[in-house]
Amino acid sequence: MAVGTVTSTSWASVLADFKELTKVKLAVSVVFSAVAGYFLGADVIEIRSLLLLAIGGYGLVGASNAFNQVIERDLDKLMKRTQNRPVPAGRVSVKNAMAVAIALTIMGIVSLYYLNPKTAMFGAISLFLYTSVYTPLKTITPLCVFVGAFPGAIPFMLGWVGATNEFGIEPGTLFMIQFFWQFPHFWALGWMLDEDYRRGGFKMLPTGKKDGKTAFQIIMYTIWMLVISIIPAFGITGKLQLSVVGAIIIGLMGLVMLYFAFKLYEKRDNATARKLMLASVSYISLMQIVYVIDKFI
Repeated sequence: MAVGTVTSTSWASVLADFKELTKVKLAVSVVFSAVAGYFLGADVIEIRSLLLLAIGGYGLVGASNAFNQVIERDLDKLMKRTQNRPVPAGRVSVKNAMAVAIALTIMGIVSLYYLNPKTAMFGAISLFLYTSVYTPLKTITPLCVFVGAFPGAIPFMLGWVGATNEFGIEPGTLFMIQFFWQFPHFWALGWMLDEDYRRGGFKMLPTGKKDGKTAFQIIMYTIWMLVISIIPAFGITGKLQLSVVGAIIIGLMGLVMLYFAFKLYEKRDNATARKLMLASVSYISLMQIVYVIDKFI
């Protein structure tokens, strides 16, 4: 009985570390974006394609996060929010973390390749940009957020490419929506965690400070995100369509996010930055749901 209990606890610990190494919540949200893009692009929903997209998407996001935690293990030890991650805490060795990352990379690219080669290519580009460009830049320049916005914007677009094996104005529009969304989202997060990021040497805010200029840029990028989100309602984005009702709903959600962006400019405190960050998380998921529902009704 005791041996069985210990074994059960060990497996539970391994699973918990795997989930933290791959950042399971983030990975699932990325897969959600990709699936939403797939529904928007597909004429016929195929379970096999959805499974390949989900497995491939989780594999590459999980691999990106595992590689990231290996690369940043010494910096993660310096920050409160990351010091208990599996690698810096010593629960998972660098060798084992690399093995997991490599295995997930292979699983992800192969799964997406079986879906179609273009999807695998974009997935591989996302992995490369995140691990080899964005991650090193985080301690060098605030432009890291701009660079990181490229791999971060690929999932929504990836689903469309996975469904159609084509890249055009439709997936390009989905890419741009999520691209501009990331600036207010990550700068709000960077504002909240600025002190902790400084301990690790990360440069996440555009001006390097929690000031009016950073808050103003958050407002401007939120406006761009909102404008691009409703552009499909004007019939200029090919097969990607949005009804007037859908555009109004998304517009109202965007205005809520913009409200918190203006409040951050006014108050410039962590509590308001947190509200903006939470509003941005709600916005991206609800916006994608509205797009999908709008297509099918």
